[in-house]
Amino acid sequence: MLNLKLKLGCLIVAGMIASTAHAEECGEVSLMKADWGSAQIVTAVSKFLMEEGYGCEVTTVPLSTNPALVSVSETGEPDILTEIWTNGAPAYKGLLESGAIIQVTEVLSDGGVEGFFVPNYLLEKHPELATIEGIAANPELVGNRFHNCPEGWTCLNVSTNLLKAGGLIDAGIENFVHGSGETLAASIAAAHENKEPWFGFYWAPTSVLGKYPMTLVEMAPHDPEKHTCNITADCATPSMSAFPRSVVVTVLSKEFMAKNSEISNLMTNLSFTNSQMGETLAWVEDNNASYDEGAVYFLTTYKDVWGSWLNEAARENLSSLLQ
Repeated sequence: MLNLKLKLGCLIVAGMIASTAHAEECGEVSLMKADWGSAQIVTAVSKFLMEEGYGCEVTTVPLSTNPALVSVSETGEPDILTEIWTNGAPAYKGLLESGAIIQVTEVLSDGGVEGFFVPNYLLEKHPELATIEGIAANPELVGNRFHNCPEGWTCLNVSTNLLKAGGLIDAGIENFVHGSGETLAASIAAAHENKEPWFGFYWAPTSVLGKYPMTLVEMAPHDPEKHTCNITADCATPSMSAFPRSVVVTVLSKEFMAKNSEISNLMTNLSFTNSQMGETLAWVEDNNASYDEGAVYFLTTYKDVWGSWLNEAARENLSSLLQ
């Protein structure tokens, strides 16, 4: 950890020396800062490269997916939505088609996986829990509780509607809404530590699914029409439909795209594999590190990856880290 912090310090000094001349050219940039792990890493890496490579003045704006899309479409702010899971954003397609937002990259190149999970140790004892039907018939085996997403996350609506459609609420399973992504993750860790029942929503890439063996519960195949209804809180006909494998993208406001071509090009190039992201997130968790420190871990581990994202001037500014 100390070695990484020393590298970060050296990198910042090197960047400050070279980036001052570029500050006026880059100007101010605002980034969405969502509260789940992969988005935190994407934002921290982007912020660092912009500040130290391009001399930008970067601010971050705490927002979840749907409020961020509304904000950028109505106000043009923030300039960059660093990580949007498109299957959980009903307004995304219309905003993209209208030109209010511009998709520049699939920031998680392997896509995102979402769904209902149970721990492997639970499934080994009770294989009937591999399906929604098996869980509905044996709610006590999962502790009569479903661990759902926090308020503001689209997966809260989808999961709640799936619980209704699958007869899980009628079976007596509590729909427990977590207060944050952190408490949702902590509930998985606590269950594994004590080998207790756990049933709930989660996604990949995450350090959690890399660290704790979990199995995706089987349900009806994905149906786009049914899923579209399930996304809404007031869906009149909740239906069983698996979460789609999500396209995870970075989005720019049309105004920012028009005025800052260098940062637009940077974000167009920026992309992580699930393996790279999962490894970075696991490092953060195992070392009790911040996401900013996780960004440094990524930058020092994957020089060959992010070095290709930069323009020539930024590569020169960050040459000390690329060596």
